[in-house]
Amino acid sequence: MSWQPEIDELREKEQLAYEMGGKENVEKHRSRGKLTARERIDRLLDDGSFHEKGTIAGKTTYKDGKPVDFKPANFLLGTGKIEDRKVVIGADDFTVRGGAADGAIIGKQIYSEQMAHDLQLPIVRLVDGTGGGGSVKFLDTEERTYVPVNPAWDYVVKNMGRVPVVAACLGSVAGLGAARVAASHFSIMVEEISQLFVAGPQIVNYGVGQHLTKEELGGAQVHRSSGAIDNVVKSEEEAFAHIRKFLSYLPSNVWQLPPTSSATDDRNRKEEALISVIPKNRRRPYKIRPILEMIFDQGTIFEMGRYYGGGTVTGFARLDGHPVGFLANDPFVGGGGLTVESSEKIERFVDLCETFHLPIVNFVDQPGLVIGMQAEKKGTIRKGVRAIAAIYQVTVPMIEIILRRVFGVGGAGMINGHGLHLRYAWPSGDWGSLPIEGGIQVAYRRELEASENPQALLDELTTRMEGVRSPLRTAEAFGIEEIIDPRDTRPLLCEWIDDAYAILPQHLGTSSHTMRP
Repeated sequence: MSWQPEIDELREKEQLAYEMGGKENVEKHRSRGKLTARERIDRLLDDGSFHEKGTIAGKTTYKDGKPVDFKPANFLLGTGKIEDRKVVIGADDFTVRGGAADGAIIGKQIYSEQMAHDLQLPIVRLVDGTGGGGSVKFLDTEERTYVPVNPAWDYVVKNMGRVPVVAACLGSVAGLGAARVAASHFSIMVEEISQLFVAGPQIVNYGVGQHLTKEELGGAQVHRSSGAIDNVVKSEEEAFAHIRKFLSYLPSNVWQLPPTSSATDDRNRKEEALISVIPKNRRRPYKIRPILEMIFDQGTIFEMGRYYGGGTVTGFARLDGHPVGFLANDPFVGGGGLTVESSEKIERFVDLCETFHLPIVNFVDQPGLVIGMQAEKKGTIRKGVRAIAAIYQVTVPMIEIILRRVFGVGGAGMINGHGLHLRYAWPSGDWGSLPIEGGIQVAYRRELEASENPQALLDELTTRMEGVRSPLRTAEAFGIEEIIDPRDTRPLLCEWIDDAYAILPQHLGTSSHTMRP
């Protein structure tokens, strides 16, 4: 006696599941320039590494005890490998009920989050579906309503403090689908094929009277700088490359060290251009990204959230093969000052590095919290203080490279001023409670108002203070520990990273404050 008939039935149902929503729906999906859920999984994972769970989960119609029709669940899940490291992956199948949750077997989505949590593996969500409860037709069919519950949300929240969570928005994603994208450490969307919103255009039309297309409401041009999405790319293949790159810097869970790689760049490399990259004229901005490229291992910079809070640049890089997180002010965007958006960006990124034990390099040219009526209306001080609190709560190794300005509360908050000052300053350093420009007028207002020649007095005061403004004067009082030749920055950071990784093992485990999205 053999179990072959049962195996044959299993294989038949598996084959039906591989057909997803059927030929017509699959072709319609592809005609929109989108890959299918199975194609996405195959393109992202290492070849042949996908091990699917719940392949034949779906809705079967039986007649006389025999199956006559089968519709697979529209959520695929399993494990696979990315760069030979195991991950959990879940993908919405838009070809079945448009990826809507009411067309799924909800246990599959919950199971994927549980797998990531209990097996301590990164999870990748390929999201291409709508909300969590279908439509109000439920009232007609079930003759009752229900109190909404976000499926698996306890695991969604816990995973943020345990394993890397990546989410890709790969279609028109609303409601719970949008929340699943946002509840991640790194999120990404694709131009033209991706839209993200709390509620879609039809509901927005009926609810608030705004007549908008999907692109107008939640396309890439909306979310490039909204803060809801980290990165926007031009193709699904580019999205998969970003996912692989992001995960390459992080450990598989918080009980492991970040993965180091063989160094391919000279740790003692000194770039001559660094000696003159900061303008002598303090009013002139400069480009920060070329500076980062000259200091970190070549070709290893991965930036996150470029267009949100643009006055601060955040991302990952490597020093002598060791992953690090970095913060850097961009003087081309609002002078690099702390806005509400850049403060939120700093808080979230610093918490990400703290969660996964990545040392942080902070390149500082910080004029302070932005000022003015608009800044006050947005509550900039509270957001700025939250960013500073995140920096003060960091326990992983952090080093500060002062490129130019350090002023006010915002500048002071770029390092824990009450801890060991691991920092270097360039000779272009310029610091204090307020810049001389503007500060003199405030401090000497009465004298200037009483002067017969205010401009001459202002010039005299400026000349006198410029004479003592040199950062070398600060170093003489040990107000700054070390001023360095900018060309020595990379070798010194590579020396620091050896010390940082030597003490990282004592930081392993869950952070004292679980990261929120």
